[in-house]
Amino acid sequence: MPQKRFHKHFDTRGPQLYWIIFAYIIIGWFYPVIGLLALICMIGPVLTSIWRGRFWCGNVCPRGNMYDRLLSKYSPHRPIPKFVRTFGFRLFMVFFIFTMFGIQLSQARWSEGGMAMWNDIGRVFWTIIVMTTIVGVILSFIYAPRTWCSFCPMGSISSWVAPKKAPLPKVFTNVHVSGECEMKCKQCARVCPMQLTPFESRGEEIGYLHPDCLKCNKCVKACPLRIIKN
Repeated sequence: MPQKRFHKHFDTRGPQLYWIIFAYIIIGWFYPVIGLLALICMIGPVLTSIWRGRFWCGNVCPRGNMYDRLLSKYSPHRPIPKFVRTFGFRLFMVFFIFTMFGIQLSQARWSEGGMAMWNDIGRVFWTIIVMTTIVGVILSFIYAPRTWCSFCPMGSISSWVAPKKAPLPKVFTNVHVSGECEMKCKQCARVCPMQLTPFESRGEEIGYLHPDCLKCNKCVKACPLRIIKN
């Protein structure tokens, strides 16, 4: 008998933001300057993470929404490889992606100015988003939906600047697992998009402070005993 998958899809209500990434890719093909909108999803998650952790990644990012709402239904939900979570690999990805940005931006028609220049710059952002989205989709069908998010450059930077100890910002929210948890069902870990283990923080007053927690509340909603709160 084949071993049953531990991780699984867990459907929850929420805004369907994935249409934004579809529209971005399609419109950006015809109007490259649209690619500059990627700056929002590059700066936004890092800035908000200073006060809220990776909340943006779990609740605002259109691509992340696509992984959770669409691809999660068809992904095999295999364990995300451990090496892609390491600091060394994530640091490499940050330098690699930004190096690619730099090389492509250096080829833009800066001297011409005007719309030609902005189209070239927008095309650089659009191309990077398209290529990384393709990688993310492929990894979703090989491993798990949020595999790319485990080493996404902006997600990694966000996790590095996220609050990790008290005192926490007033707007920061995280899950709290009651000491009553016996860690038997591990349902919270089964439905976690990042394949984290919230149950390990049971009884801790400060709550679950893993920097890669997306604040999606799937663990809260999936707990059969309702002893995980936020």
